[in-house]
Amino acid sequence: MNLRLHPVPTIVEAPLHALIEQRRIARIASGAALAAAVHAGLRLPVAWSAEPREASETHFEELARAVPADIDVIYGIGGGLAADAAKYVAWRRSLPLALIPTALSVDAHFTWVSGVRRNGCVAYLDTGPAQVVYADDGFLAHAPPHLRAAGVCDLLSIATALHDWRYAEERAMNPPEQRYTPWVAMAAQAILDGAITVAEAAGRGDPEGIRELLRLLALEVQLCNLIGHSRPEEGSEHYLAYALEAHPLIGSGHAHGDLVGPAILRAAAWQGQHVAPLEQALIQAGVPLDRVPETVMQEVIRELPSYVRHHHLAFSTAHDL
Repeated sequence: MNLRLHPVPTIVEAPLHALIEQRRIARIASGAALAAAVHAGLRLPVAWSAEPREASETHFEELARAVPADIDVIYGIGGGLAADAAKYVAWRRSLPLALIPTALSVDAHFTWVSGVRRNGCVAYLDTGPAQVVYADDGFLAHAPPHLRAAGVCDLLSIATALHDWRYAEERAMNPPEQRYTPWVAMAAQAILDGAITVAEAAGRGDPEGIRELLRLLALEVQLCNLIGHSRPEEGSEHYLAYALEAHPLIGSGHAHGDLVGPAILRAAAWQGQHVAPLEQALIQAGVPLDRVPETVMQEVIRELPSYVRHHHLAFSTAHDL
């Protein structure tokens, strides 16, 4: 098996006002996030700019084609949508990429894929990672409370994803390239333990807590890079979040953590896990747990086995609900 190992981006921790750039920049940024970064002192010589509207391959391709020919570098500023759009554009235009997160709300700034929506589910395109992520810990510590540490969801999901990965292995449902590996599971468990420990400090905006959350997110992505898949951190909890997003009463307007957070608790419950530590960490991190009406949650869970089979998602406990 040929395994292509992607690196995580270089992480540069510095105030936004200290960032100096001489190249011609194409900026892809979410409006509110960009305003916050500019208010914090970010000054970049932007030659072209766009705001991503949706996480679709068609829209990302439109952005890529619109970038002028004389651009030297792509900058993505904001959350997961801006990061995924910028990764796609940089890949299509063969340009270097720098990302500036405005909240640690997802792990997307460190991954080598761009998430797009296809037929009511999430698909991942291999676009490659950014070369550098600029992180201003003080700025990140003052992000909106419901976003500030919501990236902890992509770490707490290890609890349910590891269970799913082992469950699939016991039923001989893992393909050879995704065989359950005990040492990987142990490493992922250590990251999960770190996330539970750091959730409170990161959630209240302690700069050291933010710094530790940043490192844990990069470490989680690096572990997945090393093995070539994301089974240690993505399982039935993410599948439930994807299905919730596809529901007409929910839609794509919610932050990543708004759906993944509650989904972690539901998946942990049907797996028979101890839910309290995960729930406490989510609350401490400021992740909203009340954004999905209970009637919708129950409806989507009932349909989840059909959903995961229809979209050919990796085998999990959701398949056997």
